[in-house]
Amino acid sequence: MRVLVTGASGFLGRAVAAEIAAAGHEVRAFQRRPSGVPGVTDVLGSVTEPAEARRAVAGMDAVVHLAAKVSLAGSPADFAAVNVGGTRTLLAAATDAGVARFVFVSSPSVAHAGASIVGSGAEPADPARARGPYARTKAEAELLALAADSAELRVVAVRPHLVWGPGDTQLVARIVERARAGRLPLLGHGAALIDTTYIDNAASAIAAALEQADAVHGNSYVITNGEPRPVAELLAGMCRAAGVPAPAWRVPAGV
Repeated sequence: MRVLVTGASGFLGRAVAAEIAAAGHEVRAFQRRPSGVPGVTDVLGSVTEPAEARRAVAGMDAVVHLAAKVSLAGSPADFAAVNVGGTRTLLAAATDAGVARFVFVSSPSVAHAGASIVGSGAEPADPARARGPYARTKAEAELLALAADSAELRVVAVRPHLVWGPGDTQLVARIVERARAGRLPLLGHGAALIDTTYIDNAASAIAAALEQADAVHGNSYVITNGEPRPVAELLAGMCRAAGVPAPAWRVPAGV
C-alpha cells in the first residue's frame, strides 16, 4: 500500500511513518521540513495549499493525517486555518485522487469538557464543548473527516491520549521544565486518575486503524495504555526519572 503521512516531522508523525514503513508499505511524508525517517520519501509543503496537497496525495492509496497546529500560541484563526482548513483541503485532494483510506489523528479533547475520560468511550466530537482553540478546531476537523466517510473513501478517527516517550519535546519536556523551575503545582490532592499513551503504542494503534479501515471506518477511537494512574504518581515518576523535584505545592481543584 502507498501511504501518505502528513506531519511526519513531528514526534508522533515520525513514529507513525516509521511504523507503517516497517510493515512493508511505501510511505511518503508531507510536511514543511524533512521528516528524517529512514526509507520514507519527503514531499515538502503545506496542507493548507491545495496544489501542494494534490501533489502530495497523487498516486497514494491511503492518507494518515497528523499535521496540525498544536502550539500554545496563535489566534483562533491560525488554528482554524491549519486544523480545519488543512483537513478540508487534504480530504478534497484525497477524494479527487481516488484514495481509499483516510486516518484522521485527533485528540480526546474534541469531546472533553473537563470531566474525567478514564473508562469512557469515544463520545462524538463537539466543538461547542471543547476547550480552547486547539480542541475546538480539532473537533471541527474530525467532524469534517467523518462526514467524508463513504464506500469509496473509508475514514476513521483515532484519538491518542497524552502521547509520551523517547524524543518527546512537548508533554514530558514541559512538565520537567516547570518542575525544575519550581513552577509545577499539583492540582487538588493529585488523586484524579489519568491515562497516557506510550509513543510505540500510539503509532501501533494508528497503523492498525489504517490496516483495518475497511472494518472500522466511520468511527472514532480513543487510544491509551489502559493503565490509569493518579496524577501525583504520574508526575512524581516523570520528575524522578528526570532528576528534578516532584511538585511540592498544591492548588485547590476549584481554582
